[in-house]
Amino acid sequence: MGISRDSRHKRRATGGRMPIHKKKRKYEMARQPSMTKMGSKMIKLVRGRGGNLKYRALRIDFGNYCWGSEKIARKAKILDVVYNASNNELVRTKTIVKNCIVQIDATPFRAWYTKQYNKKLGKSVKEEPKTEATKEEAPKKQ
Repeated sequence: MGISRDSRHKRRATGGRMPIHKKKRKYEMARQPSMTKMGSKMIKLVRGRGGNLKYRALRIDFGNYCWGSEKIARKAKILDVVYNASNNELVRTKTIVKNCIVQIDATPFRAWYTKQYNKKLGKSVKEEPKTEATKEEAPKKQ
């Protein structure tokens, strides 16, 4: 039978059934979802219409991600799949699909920020100067 992208199976706007007047066509053909997982890169070639090739990712570990407010994009390592609005099963199995929320390694963005603004990006730790004078001034509990 196969997966099809036709609209002949749908009903009319009034709710009535549409008569099926032609068979399935090759150009209406659809394929199984690739269900891309996290892992070392594994790409499968798929022949398309006109002999063109599509590249279907079965496993990937890097992706192109952008920092919207800074208007830059960098290749970054994918660490984890955090959230998927369509299905929690995809989060549990760490399946990467369009519009899923992933956690990435921020190193390329941090390096760009440091180069661009000459500031270190990350958690700032305030260091207090520790001298013996401040230790002596502290009140002692008895």
